[in-house]
Amino acid sequence: MERSKKEQIVAELREKLGRATAAILTDYKGLTVAEITGLRDLLVAEKGEYQVVKNTLMRLASENTDIAVLNPLLKGTCAVAISYGDPAVPAKILKKYAKTNEKLQIKAGSLGNRLLNPDQISALAELPPKEELLAKMLGTLNAVPTGLVTVLSGVPRAFVGVLDAIRRQREEQAAA
Repeated sequence: MERSKKEQIVAELREKLGRATAAILTDYKGLTVAEITGLRDLLVAEKGEYQVVKNTLMRLASENTDIAVLNPLLKGTCAVAISYGDPAVPAKILKKYAKTNEKLQIKAGSLGNRLLNPDQISALAELPPKEELLAKMLGTLNAVPTGLVTVLSGVPRAFVGVLDAIRRQREEQAAA
């Protein structure tokens, strides 16, 4: 491969890794081109990418990015799944794909500048979607003021109840 082509690949990959919210390194040894293409299509549908990379080019591209934590693991056949949105999405897709195709091995991942081992990636895959987590947090935050309003409105409500009871009692006394 020509040097200019390698430089172009490194520049493109560096730009992608700089935008990435998460990256997961896999060993694709034994997968056919059709299987890799199928996996790539699954990730593209979820705003991600799956790219087979040369280890040397990946090392160069990941310099000065959070993904550099994966560099010590760049050995053998490597491909990287990149997420630009919800970091759990590629973990879910890769975990599901690895269940049906045992040739795909998840090596490690990067979430920000934190290195994740395969067990941590599996745990990330088990998380509910981002929207669901946000909805739960919003529900929790909404419960606090609702409870406070309920408690605070109890005093005037009880006072009105007492006044109404006094009014009824006086009306009964006046009628008698």
